[in-house]
Amino acid sequence: MASTFQGQLVCSAESRFAIVASRFNDLITSRLIDGAIETIVRHGGDSEKIDVVMVPGSFEIPMAAQRLASSGNYAAVICVGAVIQGSTTHHEYINSQVASGIMSIARETGVPVTFGIITCETMEQALDRSGGKVGNKGTEAAMAAIEMVSLFGTLS
Repeated sequence: MASTFQGQLVCSAESRFAIVASRFNDLITSRLIDGAIETIVRHGGDSEKIDVVMVPGSFEIPMAAQRLASSGNYAAVICVGAVIQGSTTHHEYINSQVASGIMSIARETGVPVTFGIITCETMEQALDRSGGKVGNKGTEAAMAAIEMVSLFGTLS
């Protein structure tokens, strides 16, 4: 019979989490941060063991996430930001580099680094994804981080 491994949505009160957030589009990112913190606490984490690191924009998120994941101080790093399309193709360059950077950091460090970056066309869509009618991507990124930390604990 095959063995199946799956993480649980339960935090150890000892686990430290880092949240890297963009200051740009603060109306959106503040909601994503709140969603991530509330999720960690709701699933057993300690709010005193959550560090929030603010960076200028989404493009800078991978740089800070790399430093945090490499430090050995965090069970997971949760990345949140918002890139809204606008009238140029600027967003395409930002989105692909941020997504690639976050995945590379997770692979290189072995630390769960989750993607809670909203990539959308309008501010209305961003509001919908930061606690509105489509949910909260900060909450989803925190849930993924919690589950991956739990899973890695069973695989070690």
